[in-house]
Amino acid sequence: MMIVSNPSAEQRGYVSKIQPVAQDPLKRAMDVFVAGGALVFFAPLLLLVALLIKLESRGPVFFRQARGGLNGRAFTIFKFRSMRVQENGDKVVQARREDDRITAIGRFIRKTSIDELPQLLNVLKGDMSIVGPRPHALAHDAQYGAQIANYHLRFRARPGLTGLAQIKGLRGGTNAIEAMAARVDADNDYIEGWSFGEDVRIILMTVPHLLMAENAY
Repeated sequence: MMIVSNPSAEQRGYVSKIQPVAQDPLKRAMDVFVAGGALVFFAPLLLLVALLIKLESRGPVFFRQARGGLNGRAFTIFKFRSMRVQENGDKVVQARREDDRITAIGRFIRKTSIDELPQLLNVLKGDMSIVGPRPHALAHDAQYGAQIANYHLRFRARPGLTGLAQIKGLRGGTNAIEAMAARVDADNDYIEGWSFGEDVRIILMTVPHLLMAENAY
């Protein structure tokens, strides 16, 4: 774990080096197959959740936000809207336990991670992968990139729906810089040790970890 005031230009240059995890055709084929199949399988649930969101509160069904992707390029992420307030500015406030911005249906879909399912569209578009570092809001990328020495190295892979950090229990809000640094370390370990078999293992382990997670809200 390395925490610094700002990464050097030499450190930032490492992001442009193409990693196997970012260009393997088998990984991309799995992304398309899994995302397409999951969208078909979950279609009734997605329609039901969309209806409940519209019935409960005003606003769009989907929450859209700019996130940092492969090589640091920004993309628009899709999630089911779970809050009454949308944020996409220079300052983003993470959700907290008992956060009064979260709607009733929003609390359920966040706890079960159903709010993340629209990101299957991001996977089909090629902005994301099924497995990879979880993408953060641009404001958080700027904040943590200035404090954690190896933060920028997580951009060597497409962001994922799930990842090594998530099955290690390093998900949810982070109130301490040390917690984010631990998540970044796990992200970079995944990128540097990537294999197709590791992706399969992470996918298989994601469901039980979601069911046991205590820091999802």
